[in-house]
Amino acid sequence: MKYKKWSLAEKLEILASCDDIGVVESCRKYSVSTGTLYSWKKKHESQGEAGLKVTYDVRSKELKQAQEENRILRKLLSNKEIELEVQRELLKKKFGTSDPRKI
Repeated sequence: MKYKKWSLAEKLEILASCDDIGVVESCRKYSVSTGTLYSWKKKHESQGEAGLKVTYDVRSKELKQAQEENRILRKLLSNKEIELEVQRELLKKKFGTSDPRKI
């Protein structure tokens, strides 16, 4: 079953009709479950319209951006670790030790 994504205006319209014609009739008219309707009603009463706003797109964009930044930082860190390992190997060959403080 494919789920419908409701916009803010649609949610407000359904909640308004819920007050006018009742919960059960509104659920039947708009094909919304009673649990979903009561969840929207609770969010609307506690947070107002901000509680009903669609936030899934914003989070996914932020998540993708953070994952991309994390990937870049990991790559930079691994490059630095490789450079340090090469320097340690060169010091070990030249001076017989990998600790630069013992030179």
